Amino acid sequence: MTKRKSKPRITAAEMKVLQVLWDAGPGTLSQVHSHLVEQGEDIAYTTVQTQLERLIKKEFVSKTQERPAQYNAKIRPDEVSRPMLDLLLQRVSGAVPMFAHLLKDPSLSSEDFAEMKRLIGEAEQRQKKSDSTGDGK
Repeated sequence: MTKRKSKPRITAAEMKVLQVLWDAGPGTLSQVHSHLVEQGEDIAYTTVQTQLERLIKKEFVSKTQERPAQYNAKIRPDEVSRPMLDLLLQRVSGAVPMFAHLLKDPSLSSEDFAEMKRLIGEAEQRQKKSDSTGDGK
């Protein structure tokens, strides 16, 4: 049996670079660096360049041949967050403790709680449908 090759992990610093590309869209090295500095990051231009090159090697970012080169995220945020959240769920012994902790976050707004309730309602409906069909999934 062949083992599935897992995607390389993304460091916290690389996540910040990817976040700029997701939020602002494709950009040059200079533009990405400027966005990070505007966000309060104390980061050298060459460090951003290194992070972008690492993300290219990991196949998370593409680079055009034009000058100046444009960098573009090749993956969506959910493609990064899903495996990270799965790992976190394993480490905190399941969804309920993690959810209980999230509910204590003081930055949550009424809109956040409404969205959580909506998501729980959808999950309950899927579970009921699954139970009625005998899927068990």
